[in-house]
Amino acid sequence: MTDQKNDPQSVGDVLDRLKQLGEEAGDEKAKLGDAIQAMGHRAYGPFFILFPLIDISPVGGIPGLPTAMALVMALLALQLLFGREDLWLPGFLANRGLKGKKLVTVANKMRPVAKWLDRWFHDRMPAFTKGPIIKVAAVAIIALCTTVPPLELLPFASTLPMVAILSFGLALLVRDGLLMLIACGLSVAAIGGGLGWFFNRSGQGG
Repeated sequence: MTDQKNDPQSVGDVLDRLKQLGEEAGDEKAKLGDAIQAMGHRAYGPFFILFPLIDISPVGGIPGLPTAMALVMALLALQLLFGREDLWLPGFLANRGLKGKKLVTVANKMRPVAKWLDRWFHDRMPAFTKGPIIKVAAVAIIALCTTVPPLELLPFASTLPMVAILSFGLALLVRDGLLMLIACGLSVAAIGGGLGWFFNRSGQGG
């Protein structure tokens, strides 16, 4: 298991790891499994940040990508729920990835957002980032991930659940209990909005 002292402590640290991984891969593919190894013990937080940031970016408009990322995050959240410390992905997911150069470009483009997030979010009310609240966050993330496939039918409609997941990821990474509580509120709004949209569309179809 990776020494927690060497784990990323901020979004900037996460992007540094991502950029380094991309630089090492070069023209080869940087695999998701390698990214998990690079992020260390606290990889739950980083991946709940990275995937939503990708979804919110123009890249998130690629058909099928939000659903694929939601699948991976749901699998990670399930492991978080059961307290697994060493993240695991099946081979067909662990071997997926981007060319190293593309990963470096993505990391560089995310840098301004990372600086803003690191400036405003930090270790407040850390008691709300431990114990049962972690399981609540895991359940909420799984529920949020289930709203993504139907919302993908509309361009960028998955942004709200992704923002809620990003908030959970950031709260886990920097131990920000206030943000954890805000994320819980966002998740209720996102799930409620997603269900409302789905039933409204179903009613119109009927």
